[in-house]
Amino acid sequence: MNRKPVVAGRFYTDNPQQLKQELKQFIGPLNKKAAAPYDRLVMLPHAGYMFSGEPCGKTLAGANLAPTIILLGPNHTGLGSPLSVWDCGSWEFPGGKLDVDEDLAQQLIDSGTGFVENQAAHSREHSLEVIVPFLHYLNPEIRIVPVCVSESAPKVLHKAGEAIADIIDAYSKPVSIVVSSDMSHFIKADKAKKMDSMALEAIIRMDPADLYSIVSSNQISMCGVLPMTMGMYAAKKLGANAGRLIEYTNSGKVTGDFESVVAYAGVVIS
Repeated sequence: MNRKPVVAGRFYTDNPQQLKQELKQFIGPLNKKAAAPYDRLVMLPHAGYMFSGEPCGKTLAGANLAPTIILLGPNHTGLGSPLSVWDCGSWEFPGGKLDVDEDLAQQLIDSGTGFVENQAAHSREHSLEVIVPFLHYLNPEIRIVPVCVSESAPKVLHKAGEAIADIIDAYSKPVSIVVSSDMSHFIKADKAKKMDSMALEAIIRMDPADLYSIVSSNQISMCGVLPMTMGMYAAKKLGANAGRLIEYTNSGKVTGDFESVVAYAGVVIS
Protein backbone atom coordinates (compact mmCIF):
# COMPACT_ATOMS: atom_id res chain seq x y z
CA MET A 1 0.00 0.00 0.00
CA ASN A 2 1.32 3.42 -0.97
CA ARG A 3 1.05 6.39 1.36
CA LYS A 4 -0.45 9.45 -0.28
CA PRO A 5 0.70 12.91 0.85
CA VAL A 6 -1.60 14.55 3.40
CA VAL A 7 0.08 17.93 4.01
CA ALA A 8 1.08 18.84 0.44
CA GLY A 9 -0.43 22.24 -0.31
CA ARG A 10 -0.15 23.22 3.37
CA PHE A 11 3.32 22.46 4.76
CA TYR A 12 4.86 22.54 1.29
CA THR A 13 3.67 23.24 -2.24
CA ASP A 14 1.65 20.65 -4.13
CA ASN A 15 3.08 21.89 -7.44
CA PRO A 16 5.82 19.41 -8.52
CA GLN A 17 7.85 21.94 -10.51
CA GLN A 18 7.70 24.58 -7.80
CA LEU A 19 8.59 21.97 -5.16
CA LYS A 20 11.68 20.92 -7.09
CA GLN A 21 12.79 24.54 -7.41
CA GLU A 22 12.33 25.14 -3.69
CA LEU A 23 14.29 22.01 -2.80
CA LYS A 24 17.09 23.13 -5.11
CA GLN A 25 17.14 26.50 -3.36
CA PHE A 26 17.16 24.95 0.12
CA ILE A 27 19.80 22.29 -0.53
CA GLY A 28 21.99 24.04 -3.09
CA PRO A 29 24.26 22.29 -5.61
CA LEU A 30 24.39 18.50 -5.34
CA ASN A 31 28.08 17.81 -4.87
CA LYS A 32 29.19 14.22 -5.32
CA LYS A 33 30.04 12.69 -1.97
CA ALA A 34 32.19 9.76 -1.02
CA ALA A 35 30.42 6.41 -0.89
CA ALA A 36 31.49 5.85 2.70
CA PRO A 37 31.65 6.36 5.58
CA TYR A 38 28.03 7.39 5.81
CA ASP A 39 26.66 9.48 8.65
CA ARG A 40 24.99 7.39 11.33
CA LEU A 41 22.22 9.81 12.28
CA VAL A 42 20.88 13.13 11.05
CA MET A 43 18.25 15.20 12.88
CA LEU A 44 16.07 17.45 10.73
CA PRO A 45 13.17 19.86 11.44
CA HIS A 46 9.70 19.25 10.04
CA ALA A 47 7.66 22.47 9.97
CA GLY A 48 6.27 24.21 6.92
CA TYR A 49 9.03 24.78 4.40
CA MET A 50 8.91 28.57 4.81
CA PHE A 51 10.19 27.98 8.36
CA SER A 52 12.17 24.73 8.30
CA GLY A 53 13.17 24.36 4.66
CA GLU A 54 16.41 26.29 4.99
CA PRO A 55 17.81 24.50 8.08
CA CYS A 56 16.65 21.15 6.70
CA GLY A 57 18.33 21.74 3.34
CA LYS A 58 21.51 23.13 4.88
CA THR A 59 21.83 20.13 7.19
CA LEU A 60 21.31 17.62 4.39
CA ALA A 61 23.81 19.46 2.20
CA GLY A 62 26.39 18.89 4.93
CA ALA A 63 25.49 15.24 5.51
CA ASN A 64 26.40 12.01 3.74
CA LEU A 65 23.42 9.66 3.95
CA ALA A 66 23.39 5.99 3.07
CA PRO A 67 21.03 4.89 0.26
CA THR A 68 18.80 3.17 2.82
CA ILE A 69 17.30 5.20 5.66
CA ILE A 70 15.34 4.39 8.79
CA LEU A 71 13.09 7.41 9.32
CA LEU A 72 12.10 8.06 12.95
CA GLY A 73 9.52 10.72 13.73
CA PRO A 74 7.19 11.79 16.55
CA ASN A 75 3.50 11.04 16.70
CA HIS A 76 1.49 14.28 16.80
CA THR A 77 -1.91 12.65 16.25
CA GLY A 78 -2.05 9.96 18.94
CA LEU A 79 -3.09 7.36 16.40
CA GLY A 80 -1.57 3.91 16.06
CA SER A 81 0.94 2.00 18.16
CA PRO A 82 3.94 3.23 20.18
CA LEU A 83 6.44 2.04 17.54
CA SER A 84 4.52 2.03 14.27
CA VAL A 85 6.31 0.82 11.13
CA TRP A 86 5.05 1.49 7.60
CA ASP A 87 6.25 -1.75 6.10
CA CYS A 88 5.38 -1.81 2.40
CA GLY A 89 4.82 0.10 -0.83
CA SER A 90 5.99 3.66 -1.38
CA TRP A 91 5.62 7.12 0.10
CA GLU A 92 4.35 9.50 -2.56
CA PHE A 93 4.67 13.27 -2.80
CA PRO A 94 3.87 15.70 -5.63
CA GLY A 95 6.11 14.63 -8.49
CA GLY A 96 7.72 11.53 -7.03
CA LYS A 97 7.95 8.75 -4.45
CA LEU A 98 10.38 6.80 -2.30
CA ASP A 99 10.05 3.04 -1.96
CA VAL A 100 9.95 1.32 1.42
CA ASP A 101 12.70 -1.20 2.12
CA GLU A 102 10.30 -4.00 3.02
CA ASP A 103 12.98 -6.47 4.15
CA LEU A 104 14.50 -3.99 6.61
CA ALA A 105 11.04 -3.02 7.86
CA GLN A 106 10.21 -6.66 8.52
CA GLN A 107 13.45 -7.14 10.43
CA LEU A 108 12.46 -4.32 12.78
CA ILE A 109 9.04 -5.90 13.28
CA ASP A 110 10.58 -9.32 13.90
CA SER A 111 13.08 -7.98 16.45
CA GLY A 112 10.66 -8.41 19.35
CA THR A 113 11.39 -4.96 20.75
CA GLY A 114 8.00 -3.30 20.19
CA PHE A 115 8.02 -2.43 16.50
CA VAL A 116 4.73 -3.35 14.82
CA GLU A 117 3.24 -2.90 11.37
CA ASN A 118 0.80 -0.02 11.74
CA GLN A 119 -0.24 2.50 9.12
CA ALA A 120 -2.77 4.40 11.24
CA ALA A 121 -0.02 6.29 13.08
CA HIS A 122 1.24 7.62 9.74
CA SER A 123 -2.14 8.39 8.18
CA ARG A 124 -2.32 12.05 9.24
CA GLU A 125 1.24 12.56 10.55
CA HIS A 126 3.35 15.26 8.91
CA SER A 127 6.72 14.82 10.62
CA LEU A 128 8.14 12.27 8.17
CA GLU A 129 6.18 13.27 5.08
CA VAL A 130 7.84 16.69 4.87
CA ILE A 131 11.30 15.06 4.91
CA VAL A 132 10.60 12.68 2.02
CA PRO A 133 10.85 15.23 -0.85
CA PHE A 134 14.25 16.37 0.48
CA LEU A 135 15.57 12.81 0.52
CA HIS A 136 14.24 12.15 -2.97
CA TYR A 137 15.91 15.31 -4.25
CA LEU A 138 19.24 14.09 -2.85
CA ASN A 139 18.84 10.58 -4.27
CA PRO A 140 15.66 9.28 -5.97
CA GLU A 141 16.86 5.71 -5.32
CA ILE A 142 16.87 6.08 -1.53
CA ARG A 143 14.76 3.44 0.20
CA ILE A 144 13.11 4.22 3.52
CA VAL A 145 11.61 2.56 6.57
CA PRO A 146 9.24 5.08 8.23
CA VAL A 147 8.66 4.62 11.97
CA CYS A 148 6.28 6.77 14.03
CA VAL A 149 7.38 6.89 17.67
CA SER A 150 5.19 7.63 20.69
CA GLU A 151 6.84 5.14 23.07
CA SER A 152 7.92 7.12 26.15
CA ALA A 153 9.50 4.50 28.41
CA PRO A 154 13.26 5.11 28.48
CA LYS A 155 14.09 1.41 28.83
CA VAL A 156 12.01 0.53 25.77
CA LEU A 157 13.59 3.33 23.74
CA HIS A 158 17.02 2.07 24.77
CA LYS A 159 16.25 -1.54 23.90
CA ALA A 160 14.58 -0.63 20.60
CA GLY A 161 17.46 1.68 19.65
CA GLU A 162 20.02 -1.03 20.27
CA ALA A 163 17.91 -3.45 18.23
CA ILE A 164 18.04 -0.97 15.35
CA ALA A 165 21.83 -0.89 15.70
CA ASP A 166 22.10 -4.68 15.60
CA ILE A 167 19.90 -4.86 12.50
CA ILE A 168 21.85 -2.11 10.73
CA ASP A 169 25.17 -3.72 11.64
CA ALA A 170 24.12 -7.04 10.11
CA TYR A 171 22.22 -5.66 7.14
CA SER A 172 23.41 -6.33 3.61
CA LYS A 173 23.36 -2.62 2.68
CA PRO A 174 24.53 0.49 4.53
CA VAL A 175 21.82 2.27 6.49
CA SER A 176 21.58 5.75 8.02
CA ILE A 177 19.02 7.00 10.54
CA VAL A 178 17.12 10.25 10.03
CA VAL A 179 15.18 11.69 12.97
CA SER A 180 12.52 14.34 12.47
CA SER A 181 12.16 16.84 15.32
CA ASP A 182 11.51 20.48 16.01
CA MET A 183 12.83 22.13 19.16
CA SER A 184 11.04 24.49 21.58
CA HIS A 185 7.48 25.57 20.74
CA PHE A 186 5.68 28.87 21.36
CA ILE A 187 7.99 30.61 23.80
CA LYS A 188 10.22 33.68 23.51
CA ALA A 189 13.18 33.25 21.19
CA ASP A 190 15.81 33.92 23.86
CA LYS A 191 14.22 31.42 26.25
CA ALA A 192 13.95 28.85 23.45
CA LYS A 193 17.63 29.21 22.67
CA LYS A 194 18.58 28.82 26.35
CA MET A 195 16.41 25.72 26.78
CA ASP A 196 17.32 24.13 23.47
CA SER A 197 21.04 24.62 24.01
CA MET A 198 20.85 22.20 26.93
CA ALA A 199 19.18 19.53 24.81
CA LEU A 200 21.48 20.10 21.86
CA GLU A 201 24.56 19.87 24.07
CA ALA A 202 23.46 16.40 25.19
CA ILE A 203 22.87 15.41 21.56
CA ILE A 204 26.27 16.65 20.42
CA ARG A 205 28.08 14.68 23.12
CA MET A 206 25.93 11.63 22.29
CA ASP A 207 24.25 11.07 25.65
CA PRO A 208 20.72 9.83 24.90
CA ALA A 209 19.83 9.21 28.55
CA ASP A 210 20.80 12.78 29.44
CA LEU A 211 18.87 14.17 26.47
CA TYR A 212 15.73 12.42 27.69
CA SER A 213 16.32 13.60 31.28
CA ILE A 214 17.09 17.21 30.33
CA VAL A 215 14.04 17.55 28.09
CA SER A 216 11.76 15.95 30.68
CA SER A 217 13.03 17.78 33.77
CA ASN A 218 13.08 21.17 32.07
CA GLN A 219 9.80 20.64 30.20
CA ILE A 220 11.44 21.46 26.87
CA SER A 221 8.83 21.14 24.13
CA MET A 222 11.09 19.22 21.75
CA CYS A 223 8.48 17.15 19.92
CA GLY A 224 10.93 14.54 18.62
CA VAL A 225 12.76 13.75 21.85
CA LEU A 226 11.43 10.16 21.86
CA PRO A 227 12.60 9.19 18.34
CA MET A 228 15.83 11.14 18.87
CA THR A 229 16.58 9.30 22.10
CA MET A 230 16.00 5.97 20.37
CA GLY A 231 18.04 6.99 17.32
CA MET A 232 20.92 8.10 19.51
CA TYR A 233 20.99 4.78 21.33
CA ALA A 234 21.26 3.10 17.94
CA ALA A 235 23.99 5.43 16.68
CA LYS A 236 25.93 5.11 19.93
CA LYS A 237 25.96 1.30 19.75
CA LEU A 238 27.17 1.61 16.16
CA GLY A 239 30.18 3.58 17.35
CA ALA A 240 29.13 7.22 17.02
CA ASN A 241 30.50 9.36 19.84
CA ALA A 242 29.88 12.98 18.82
CA GLY A 243 27.62 15.14 16.71
CA ARG A 244 27.83 18.57 15.18
CA LEU A 245 25.20 21.28 15.07
CA ILE A 246 24.75 22.52 11.51
CA GLU A 247 21.99 25.07 12.05
CA TYR A 248 19.80 26.51 14.80
CA THR A 249 17.07 29.01 14.01
CA ASN A 250 13.49 29.92 14.84
CA SER A 251 10.27 31.02 13.17
CA GLY A 252 10.72 34.62 14.31
CA LYS A 253 13.39 35.11 11.68
CA VAL A 254 10.64 34.60 9.11
CA THR A 255 7.64 36.22 10.82
CA GLY A 256 9.42 38.93 12.80
CA ASP A 257 7.64 37.76 15.96
CA PHE A 258 10.23 36.74 18.56
CA GLU A 259 7.75 36.63 21.45
CA SER A 260 6.35 33.23 20.45
CA VAL A 261 8.56 31.08 18.23
CA VAL A 262 9.10 27.51 17.18
CA ALA A 263 12.79 26.63 17.01
CA TYR A 264 14.52 24.32 14.54
CA ALA A 265 17.88 22.54 14.59
CA GLY A 266 19.86 20.38 12.20
CA VAL A 267 22.42 17.93 13.61
CA VAL A 268 24.74 15.42 11.95
CA ILE A 269 26.18 12.49 13.91
CA SER A 270 28.99 10.63 12.15
